[in-house]
Amino acid sequence: MNKAVRIILLDEARDAFEKLNFIVGKQVEQKRENTSEMQLLNSINQKISLIKSNPFYGDNLKKELIPNKYKVQNLWRVELSQFWRMLYTIKGDQIEVICFILDIVDHPSYDKIFGYKKK
Repeated sequence: MNKAVRIILLDEARDAFEKLNFIVGKQVEQKRENTSEMQLLNSINQKISLIKSNPFYGDNLKKELIPNKYKVQNLWRVELSQFWRMLYTIKGDQIEVICFILDIVDHPSYDKIFGYKKK
C-alpha cells in the first residue's frame, strides 16, 4: 500500500511562495509573459509535484551539514530555476508522508545559510 504524500509550506517558504504568487499575479494582470518570477514559480510548482510523487526526489544533505536554524533530522535540497533552492524535510507515520518545505531561497542566501564563502 502506498502512503499518501502531503506537502506543507512553512514560515519562510510559505512567505516566499505567497510573495512570488502576488508578483506573478500582478505581472499577469499587466499581460507580461515569461518573466523570471513566472519561471521561478513554475519551477517551484513542478518540483512540488515531483516531491509529491517521490518524497525522496531531492538531494539528501548529510546530517552534519544541516544548519541549526532548521532543527530537523533530515534535510533535502531541490534545485530550482535561476539557481534558487528549495529545502524540505520528510516526516511520516504508517498512514502518510509529510514533506515540510522549509525555505525557498536564492543562491546567495543559500550560500549564507550553509556558510559557503565566495572564492
